[in-house]
Amino acid sequence: MLNNLHIVIAEDDSDDAEVMYETFNKNPDFGKVSLVNNGEELLNYLKDVSNPVPDVILTDINMPILDGIEALKEILNDTNLKTIPCFVYSTSINPSYKEKCDSLGVKAYLIKPYSFEAFEEIPKNIVSIIAQE
Repeated sequence: MLNNLHIVIAEDDSDDAEVMYETFNKNPDFGKVSLVNNGEELLNYLKDVSNPVPDVILTDINMPILDGIEALKEILNDTNLKTIPCFVYSTSINPSYKEKCDSLGVKAYLIKPYSFEAFEEIPKNIVSIIAQE
């Protein structure tokens, strides 16, 4: 069973970030939740050796400075980082985004929910996907 997982979430919308933070903190499988504001901050976080390597990465796609897909390209081409399960979530159900994510090796493309309750499915989905590996 997976527990005490450390997740890094890249989300530029502060309201969504707060909801995601609360949701993952409430989920018993996650012990540490780190938030960054965009893809560049995500890469900086991952490259900073003083930070613990996360068990999971979750990133929004549309973000300023460096979007989620560009950040994932770097992460999934990095020998030290590509073993971290990466997940994407977005309000956009854009098939070309999903194709890019699939070709990069993203574990799942999750649709950003509209209701607060539905956000609670995201950590559950992530844990069930990781558990199947």
